[in-house]
Amino acid sequence: MEQPPTIHDFGGFPKALYDVQYPAPGSPALAKETQSVVKKTEVGLDEKWGLDHGAWSVLKHLYPKVDVPIIQMSLDYYQSPQYHFELATELKSLRKKGVLIVGSGNMVHNLRMLAWDKLHSDNFGFDWALEASEKMKKYIIHGDAKNLVNYRCHGKAFELAIPTPEHYLPLLYVMALKDENEEAALFNDKAVAGSLTMTSVKIE
Repeated sequence: MEQPPTIHDFGGFPKALYDVQYPAPGSPALAKETQSVVKKTEVGLDEKWGLDHGAWSVLKHLYPKVDVPIIQMSLDYYQSPQYHFELATELKSLRKKGVLIVGSGNMVHNLRMLAWDKLHSDNFGFDWALEASEKMKKYIIHGDAKNLVNYRCHGKAFELAIPTPEHYLPLLYVMALKDENEEAALFNDKAVAGSLTMTSVKIE
């Protein structure tokens, strides 16, 4: 759509978050091109939803002037991790044309186990969160996409770190877009309130 609305798809947070507006322009042309390059599944074009917090909460910091056209892709989290990895490889042609593809989420994201009393502590993570995070980072740095895709095979720490897949799956898109001659760099590598990590990955 030409002007996607800002969607506040969450509950129980401070009012200031609901007041945020991110009126970025859309790009119907890019949306149609994305639809055409994906062959693994049928991609629909939505004219109602807009940009939810998975998009604007990141983009408002990357592009505070709100002057970059944005389209957002939804995730079918009923599909397997391998499905998502394979679908992501079909987006490489967009990246090669200069389209910035952002996978937003958290590698460790368990809100039910959040330690609210540690919310303002610096880099505090539960043992299981740190264990899962360290293994994930090792797989990322070594380009080990297979172990990242097969995250359900890595035991209790990963089960607690990834109770639902929607925050983790964007990482698979980022790794699928990485060429063999490129490296993955980590930044903002901190644990928050015990059960979240804010680790970010840049392909360069």
